[in-house]
Amino acid sequence: MNKRLKEVLVHGGLFVVTFITTTLAGSFWVNSRILLFTPYEWSDFMAGMQYSVPFLLILTVHEFGHYFTARYHKIKTSLPYYIPLPPLPGFIGTMGALIRIREFVKSKKQNFDIGLSGPIAGFVIAIGVLVYGFTHLPEKDHIYEIHPEYAPFGENYEEVVYVKDTFVLKNTVESMTGRDMSMYADTIRFNSPEQEGLSVQLGSNVIFWAFEKMLVDDPEKMPDSRELMHYPFLFAGFLALLFTALNLLPVGQLDGGHVLYGLIGAKWHRIVAQIVFVGFVFYAGIGLITPSSQVDPLFGLDQSTSFFLWMGLYVFFINLVFKGLKLNPVTTWMITLIVFTVQFTLPMVFPTIEGYSGWLLFAFIIGRFLGVYHPPVMVEEPLDKKRIILGWIALIIFIISFSPAPIIMS
Repeated sequence: MNKRLKEVLVHGGLFVVTFITTTLAGSFWVNSRILLFTPYEWSDFMAGMQYSVPFLLILTVHEFGHYFTARYHKIKTSLPYYIPLPPLPGFIGTMGALIRIREFVKSKKQNFDIGLSGPIAGFVIAIGVLVYGFTHLPEKDHIYEIHPEYAPFGENYEEVVYVKDTFVLKNTVESMTGRDMSMYADTIRFNSPEQEGLSVQLGSNVIFWAFEKMLVDDPEKMPDSRELMHYPFLFAGFLALLFTALNLLPVGQLDGGHVLYGLIGAKWHRIVAQIVFVGFVFYAGIGLITPSSQVDPLFGLDQSTSFFLWMGLYVFFINLVFKGLKLNPVTTWMITLIVFTVQFTLPMVFPTIEGYSGWLLFAFIIGRFLGVYHPPVMVEEPLDKKRIILGWIALIIFIISFSPAPIIMS
């Protein structure tokens, strides 16, 4: 077997496996069907394809944008490696895809072109998927096919089913769902943890806000953010925008880092990357630990001692993250303590302010593995006007695709 055929088989095999895992994951998100755990039919797999096909289409176009641009510049690169994930409840079936650049990229222009092409190409397809999704919303009672237990509450079901400890007559739930409720009392606590299961709420971004205002013919059709994952085109488009925004974060060797490096050069990129990274960590940690926080006791310690221990662990963690700035230890600790102090005290002045702690993991990956700074290139030629315009468009795409709190699980 020659090397090229072996490579195609490996990449093709990874794609097939990823298609299967994302489709099975789609079955869970679309209609709560889980292979081996619930009754599963071919129709459930087909329903899952409403999610997997648009999502993998966006992902594939993104990666081949990088691939063909690298080939245009005669830079050796691999075909996309698709990364499957087990289709477990709450998973999306994949960790994405990537290509491997197999030789050093010598010029700023090449770096810029390769970094820019993927997000721009994928974004165009994502917009098409979302336009279709927003203009083809089913009627509001579509949600009753997935959650028949919502039906007794009519169009205003949101006012009941998302409220903790809502009590519903057992006979009502039994008659609407066909489920055996004999083990429950006459009045069922509808939204209790044992009834509720996994609750996922999706955030928003500028594009979702604009499309909802401009494209939805009947506002009543627009699903609640807690049900958006049951609308596969919207869910696939949302995830695509989320990954696009993460890729376009203007730090390190992320796509956005390549773009910003091309626009402003090595010196200014280092300064901007520092500001963006510190600001990203600062936002992520707002509200995580405050003077009023109730923390879980550690090692049998009392509440007060556990609080200070949690606080120390968090400070140590963000210091570890900020080591990615590659500054001297004193400066790193100074930044750590300033950031933590403001994070800790800000909720005292603005009690409702809150960041998104989920970004801390991504910040850790950047700080410890991907790197905050962009490595220098051999040829620092200036970009032409067309590239500069496209570069700023890419950064605008980052802003309008970014969701401050994208996925909240409870």
